[in-house]
Amino acid sequence: MTLEQKIGQFFFPAVFINDTEENIQATERLIKEHNIGGLTFFHSRASAATNYETKKKIVFNDDSYERLKELVIRYQKCATTPLLMSIDAEWGLAMRVEKTPQYPYAITLGALPESESHLVYEVGKQIGLDLKSAGIHYNLAPLADINNNPNNPVIGYRSFGENKEKVARFTLEYLRGMNDVGVLGCLKHFPGHGNTNVDSHLGLPILEETLDQLLENELYPFIKGIENDVDSIMIGHLAVPALNDGKNTSATLSKSVIETLLREQLHYDGLVISDALNMHSVSKLYDQKGQLEWQAFNAGNDVLCFAENVEEGIQEILENATPERIEASYKRLMKCKQKAGILVDNQPKGNLNFEAASDLNRKIAQNSITKIRDNNNSTVILDASKKGALAKVSLYKNIDNPFFETLNKTILSAEFAIEMDEIDSIDSIEKSLTDYDTLLISLFVPKAKPLNNFDIEEEILEFLKNIFSTKSCILYVFGNPYALQIIPNLKSALGIVQIYQDFTEFQESAAQQLLDNSECKGTLPVIISNL
Repeated sequence: MTLEQKIGQFFFPAVFINDTEENIQATERLIKEHNIGGLTFFHSRASAATNYETKKKIVFNDDSYERLKELVIRYQKCATTPLLMSIDAEWGLAMRVEKTPQYPYAITLGALPESESHLVYEVGKQIGLDLKSAGIHYNLAPLADINNNPNNPVIGYRSFGENKEKVARFTLEYLRGMNDVGVLGCLKHFPGHGNTNVDSHLGLPILEETLDQLLENELYPFIKGIENDVDSIMIGHLAVPALNDGKNTSATLSKSVIETLLREQLHYDGLVISDALNMHSVSKLYDQKGQLEWQAFNAGNDVLCFAENVEEGIQEILENATPERIEASYKRLMKCKQKAGILVDNQPKGNLNFEAASDLNRKIAQNSITKIRDNNNSTVILDASKKGALAKVSLYKNIDNPFFETLNKTILSAEFAIEMDEIDSIDSIEKSLTDYDTLLISLFVPKAKPLNNFDIEEEILEFLKNIFSTKSCILYVFGNPYALQIIPNLKSALGIVQIYQDFTEFQESAAQQLLDNSECKGTLPVIISNL
């Protein structure tokens, strides 16, 4: 290859599964003309993270998975050097592709006891197999971020929790599972995005920690990853003034973060990939096309993810970088391509296995259910049912949910539901509940992200506040445990059980646990302040 062709390998522009034929042909030209090294798949232009503030409507397509496979085959045919296909699949292809297996969020896995860490390995393995079935060999996951800020708008449920040892161990199990089936992984977002309260898709988060504090906490999982030869590390769009002479320079553009800290001090010589270069924390810094790509490469990134100015970026690097530096990055990338086996065979292999995913999800559910407050929850519910004093209340799902359906095999009672935008029914339901002294409440948290109180309406929060004071309430929360922090008067709830996901397997397992009064093995992976 010429030097220019080697530089082309560093570019991983974004491609969209549900895109126009015109856009697809433009990507094919990029591959043929510039010898780019890989692609990063997203569902559609409307779903790309920096677009959500524009309120673009996401159009779902049940054929996305088949379309993804077809595009992988089509794009590989254009490439002189096999492309390393990448995607964000933290909880499986379902993060980007409809009708594919979804696995639990990292925060759910973080609730598992350490003795069940093999289940995290199995998640990595199954996700790897799903990716290979679509022809993808590089998962931009898992997060090594320690989520120690409950107000974090973008990490939260995507992190294994706030215990650095557990985060480190579970990230390695997840990586090992993927590696064992031939899929590369990536620890992100170096040097740690957990203790931030700004979304780096939209602005620049600033970490105020000193280097010693980072080494003690945020950097711990990355150090363990380096010790275990992690495939790649993604640099986060976040500023660490203590590492940049007090300047708020994004780590993605900082030699002191990548070259000095990561390469020299932590002795990492593996692949370094930037976070998406379209994110607003960096994308608006340079007026001249190609400057951002050059500055990111110059800072120490080997791979430029979601690079939007391929041709201009290649020329800037060609004019400014030394041949030695270009060669070093090229060798790191080719080593990864060789490890993934794509230089020999890069076609889709295998099929999606929904049954295996469901079995695994059920095992995780059974081992992650967390009893936060237990005042003989099962006995209280069963006794109230026998007396006709029990009512079940479902918030944000109708009464035909697997949790209630499983309970109804043994526990019959009145059932009520308040779904999204049905707050007008609250008054009438409250009146109907006067006949019952014990309530089993299932809260299906509408959103995983904390924006707008997880989309839990104020009227629902007020309803819970009042009902906790007047009734014996057992609360089951299906969703992000941080939602507990916004529920008022939680101390008055008689019992609280945290379930983390609303998958059918999780709902059924939660109901069976209540009926059997069996041990709950899960523990909260984060600290909840109002318990």
